[in-house]
Amino acid sequence: MRKLLDKIPLTLLVVLCLTLGLAPFMPLPHLLEKLKMLASGELSDPVDIFDLLLHGAPWVLLVLKLFFLTTSADQEQSP
Repeated sequence: MRKLLDKIPLTLLVVLCLTLGLAPFMPLPHLLEKLKMLASGELSDPVDIFDLLLHGAPWVLLVLKLFFLTTSADQEQSP
């Protein structure tokens, strides 16, 4: 998994988060809408679950990439 994430440029992940991760922008981004549905227990339709996975995937990948970047930087600094 880490090798695959190393091949994906950080800028591409940021662009995906800002476009697919937040689309549609009005009235409320799908990701936020689906997270609200999840928190209230209303996320039950397969289409809604797919939407959550689709719009949340770039954010998960970005967080993982940043985590791996910071842990590798910490390992390089330790003697």
